[in-house]
Amino acid sequence: MALEWEQIIVDSSDPVALGHWWAEALGWVVVDETEEIIEIRPAPDQMPGLLFVPVPEGKTSKNRLHPDFRPDDQKAEVARLLSLGARHADAVQDEHWVTLLDPEGNEFCVLGERKS
Repeated sequence: MALEWEQIIVDSSDPVALGHWWAEALGWVVVDETEEIIEIRPAPDQMPGLLFVPVPEGKTSKNRLHPDFRPDDQKAEVARLLSLGARHADAVQDEHWVTLLDPEGNEFCVLGERKS
């Protein structure tokens, strides 16, 4: 029996806006969009993707799951994401990672160079 990773569901108060933000941040494409949901993927036929769905309540605590990204240039990528509307988290920052928040307050980390 094969198990294929299709997507991660992201609860959101404004799924379409947040989905477009992440599509721009990641350089991904929108593969499905309605007035209430949006799905993005690295390419139309490439998975896994992110599916943003509406929920009535806002985020109330730290995420139980968050993505980590390792760019070629951490400082430049943090600056780019901040220019798109991300903001620094209150969490302790380290030279090996920077914790940012997306427009709805979901945590994600931008990692530094991989240790050899």
